[in-house]
Amino acid sequence: MDVILLERVPKLGHMGEVVKVKDGYARNFLLPRGKALRASDANKAKFERDRAQLEARNAAARDHASVEAAKLDGQTFIIIRQAGESGQLYGSVSPRDIAEAASAAAGMTVDRNHIQMETPIKAIGLHKVTVMPHPEVTVSVTVNVARSADEAAAQARGDVLTGPVSDRAEVRAAAQAIFEEAAAENAVEDEAQG
Repeated sequence: MDVILLERVPKLGHMGEVVKVKDGYARNFLLPRGKALRASDANKAKFERDRAQLEARNAAARDHASVEAAKLDGQTFIIIRQAGESGQLYGSVSPRDIAEAASAAAGMTVDRNHIQMETPIKAIGLHKVTVMPHPEVTVSVTVNVARSADEAAAQARGDVLTGPVSDRAEVRAAAQAIFEEAAAENAVEDEAQG
Protein backbone atom coordinates (compact mmCIF):
# COMPACT_ATOMS: atom_id res chain seq x y z
CA MET A 1 0.00 0.00 0.00
CA ASP A 2 1.26 3.49 -0.83
CA VAL A 3 0.98 6.09 1.92
CA ILE A 4 1.89 9.76 2.37
CA LEU A 5 3.88 10.32 5.55
CA LEU A 6 2.57 13.11 7.77
CA GLU A 7 5.71 13.08 9.95
CA ARG A 8 9.18 11.57 9.91
CA VAL A 9 9.09 7.84 10.60
CA PRO A 10 12.47 6.24 11.41
CA LYS A 11 13.72 3.78 8.79
CA LEU A 12 10.84 4.70 6.48
CA GLY A 13 10.96 8.33 5.33
CA HIS A 14 10.36 12.02 5.94
CA MET A 15 7.22 14.13 5.98
CA GLY A 16 5.54 14.38 2.59
CA GLU A 17 7.17 11.33 1.02
CA VAL A 18 5.04 8.71 -0.66
CA VAL A 19 6.31 5.30 0.42
CA LYS A 20 5.20 1.74 -0.19
CA VAL A 21 4.58 -0.25 3.00
CA LYS A 22 2.94 -3.54 3.86
CA ASP A 23 -0.83 -3.34 4.24
CA GLY A 24 -0.82 -4.48 7.88
CA TYR A 25 1.82 -1.91 8.89
CA ALA A 26 -0.25 0.86 7.32
CA ARG A 27 -3.61 -0.31 8.70
CA ASN A 28 -2.40 -1.20 12.20
CA PHE A 29 0.25 1.42 12.91
CA LEU A 30 0.63 4.34 10.49
CA LEU A 31 -3.00 5.19 9.75
CA PRO A 32 -4.51 4.83 13.28
CA ARG A 33 -1.73 6.91 14.86
CA GLY A 34 -2.07 9.69 12.30
CA LYS A 35 1.43 9.22 10.92
CA ALA A 36 0.28 8.69 7.32
CA LEU A 37 -2.58 8.95 4.84
CA ARG A 38 -3.44 6.59 1.99
CA ALA A 39 -1.80 7.89 -1.18
CA SER A 40 -4.92 8.85 -3.16
CA ASP A 41 -5.27 11.96 -5.30
CA ALA A 42 -7.67 13.53 -2.79
CA ASN A 43 -5.28 12.88 0.13
CA LYS A 44 -2.32 14.24 -1.86
CA ALA A 45 -4.24 17.47 -2.45
CA LYS A 46 -5.27 17.58 1.22
CA PHE A 47 -1.65 17.10 2.32
CA GLU A 48 -0.40 19.90 0.07
CA ARG A 49 -3.15 22.18 1.38
CA ASP A 50 -2.28 21.42 5.03
CA ARG A 51 1.51 21.10 4.60
CA ALA A 52 2.41 24.42 6.30
CA GLN A 53 0.23 23.61 9.31
CA LEU A 54 1.71 20.09 9.61
CA GLU A 55 5.27 21.44 9.38
CA ALA A 56 4.55 24.07 12.05
CA ARG A 57 3.03 21.44 14.36
CA ASN A 58 6.04 19.16 13.78
CA ALA A 59 8.48 22.00 14.53
CA ALA A 60 6.66 22.83 17.78
CA ALA A 61 6.68 19.16 18.84
CA ARG A 62 10.39 18.88 17.95
CA ASP A 63 11.24 21.99 19.99
CA HIS A 64 9.30 20.70 23.01
CA ALA A 65 11.01 17.30 22.71
CA SER A 66 14.43 18.98 22.46
CA VAL A 67 13.85 20.81 25.75
CA GLU A 68 12.81 17.56 27.46
CA ALA A 69 15.70 15.64 25.89
CA ALA A 70 18.22 18.18 27.17
CA LYS A 71 17.10 17.35 30.74
CA LEU A 72 17.69 13.63 30.11
CA ASP A 73 20.89 13.69 28.04
CA GLY A 74 23.75 11.88 29.74
CA GLN A 75 21.87 11.09 32.96
CA THR A 76 22.22 7.80 34.82
CA PHE A 77 19.24 5.97 36.29
CA ILE A 78 19.54 3.20 38.88
CA ILE A 79 17.27 0.16 38.67
CA ILE A 80 17.45 -2.43 41.47
CA ARG A 81 16.70 -6.03 40.47
CA GLN A 82 17.32 -9.50 41.88
CA ALA A 83 20.12 -11.40 40.15
CA GLY A 84 22.22 -14.51 40.54
CA GLU A 85 25.91 -14.59 41.50
CA SER A 86 26.95 -14.43 37.84
CA GLY A 87 25.01 -11.18 37.39
CA GLN A 88 22.19 -12.72 35.36
CA LEU A 89 18.86 -11.10 36.25
CA TYR A 90 15.96 -13.29 37.37
CA GLY A 91 13.75 -11.20 35.11
CA SER A 92 14.64 -8.40 32.74
CA VAL A 93 14.59 -4.62 32.51
CA SER A 94 12.10 -3.46 29.89
CA PRO A 95 11.50 -0.04 28.29
CA ARG A 96 8.61 0.45 30.74
CA ASP A 97 10.98 0.05 33.74
CA ILE A 98 13.44 2.53 32.27
CA ALA A 99 10.66 5.03 31.49
CA GLU A 100 9.38 4.81 35.07
CA ALA A 101 12.87 5.29 36.52
CA ALA A 102 13.59 8.23 34.21
CA SER A 103 10.23 9.86 34.96
CA ALA A 104 10.77 9.57 38.72
CA ALA A 105 14.38 10.77 38.67
CA ALA A 106 14.06 13.55 36.08
CA GLY A 107 10.73 14.87 37.36
CA MET A 108 9.12 14.72 33.92
CA THR A 109 7.08 12.24 31.94
CA VAL A 110 9.01 9.80 29.78
CA ASP A 111 6.86 7.50 27.68
CA ARG A 112 7.93 3.87 27.29
CA ASN A 113 7.55 4.24 23.51
CA HIS A 114 10.41 6.77 23.58
CA ILE A 115 12.87 4.16 24.89
CA GLN A 116 14.70 2.45 22.01
CA MET A 117 16.09 -1.00 22.83
CA GLU A 118 16.95 -3.94 20.60
CA THR A 119 16.48 -6.46 23.43
CA PRO A 120 15.59 -6.24 27.12
CA ILE A 121 18.44 -5.91 29.63
CA LYS A 122 19.09 -9.27 31.30
CA ALA A 123 22.31 -8.69 33.28
CA ILE A 124 23.52 -6.27 35.92
CA GLY A 125 25.88 -3.51 34.84
CA LEU A 126 25.88 -0.15 33.08
CA HIS A 127 23.86 -0.11 29.86
CA LYS A 128 23.59 2.72 27.30
CA VAL A 129 20.01 3.27 26.14
CA THR A 130 18.69 5.61 23.43
CA VAL A 131 15.71 7.84 24.18
CA MET A 132 13.76 9.37 21.25
CA PRO A 133 11.03 11.74 22.49
CA HIS A 134 10.54 12.82 18.85
CA PRO A 135 11.62 11.09 15.62
CA GLU A 136 14.16 13.89 15.03
CA VAL A 137 15.48 14.14 18.63
CA THR A 138 17.74 11.44 20.09
CA VAL A 139 19.63 11.36 23.39
CA SER A 140 21.53 8.70 25.29
CA VAL A 141 21.12 7.76 28.95
CA THR A 142 22.86 5.19 31.13
CA VAL A 143 20.90 2.57 33.04
CA ASN A 144 22.72 1.20 36.11
CA VAL A 145 21.16 -2.20 36.86
CA ALA A 146 22.29 -3.58 40.21
CA ARG A 147 21.22 -5.86 43.08
CA SER A 148 21.48 -3.09 45.72
CA ALA A 149 22.20 0.62 46.07
CA ASP A 150 25.74 -0.17 47.29
CA GLU A 151 26.36 -2.33 44.24
CA ALA A 152 25.03 0.45 41.98
CA ALA A 153 27.49 2.88 43.56
CA ALA A 154 30.34 0.40 43.03
CA GLN A 155 29.38 -0.03 39.38
CA ALA A 156 29.23 3.75 38.94
CA ARG A 157 32.83 3.94 40.26
CA GLY A 158 33.86 1.41 37.63
CA ASP A 159 34.07 -1.78 39.69
CA VAL A 160 33.28 -5.00 37.82
CA LEU A 161 30.76 -7.06 39.76
CA THR A 162 30.07 -9.80 37.25
CA GLY A 163 32.12 -12.60 35.79
CA PRO A 164 34.17 -15.23 37.58
CA VAL A 165 34.89 -14.48 41.22
CA SER A 166 38.64 -14.60 40.52
CA ASP A 167 38.27 -11.59 38.20
CA ARG A 168 36.89 -9.28 40.87
CA ALA A 169 39.50 -6.86 42.18
CA GLU A 170 38.22 -6.74 45.75
CA VAL A 171 38.23 -10.54 46.04
CA ARG A 172 41.78 -10.73 44.70
CA ALA A 173 42.93 -8.02 47.13
CA ALA A 174 41.30 -9.82 50.10
CA ALA A 175 42.86 -13.13 49.06
CA GLN A 176 46.28 -11.48 48.69
CA ALA A 177 45.97 -9.99 52.18
CA ILE A 178 45.11 -13.41 53.65
CA PHE A 179 48.13 -15.04 51.94
CA GLU A 180 50.46 -12.26 53.10
CA GLU A 181 49.14 -12.56 56.68
CA ALA A 182 49.60 -16.36 56.62
CA ALA A 183 53.13 -15.97 55.22
CA ALA A 184 54.01 -13.50 57.99
CA GLU A 185 52.66 -15.88 60.67
CA ASN A 186 54.65 -18.77 59.17
CA ALA A 187 57.82 -16.68 59.18
CA VAL A 188 57.29 -15.82 62.88
CA GLU A 189 56.73 -19.53 63.73
CA ASP A 190 59.85 -20.56 61.77
CA GLU A 191 61.98 -18.03 63.66
CA ALA A 192 60.54 -19.21 66.98
CA GLN A 193 61.32 -22.86 66.19
CA GLY A 194 64.68 -22.31 64.65
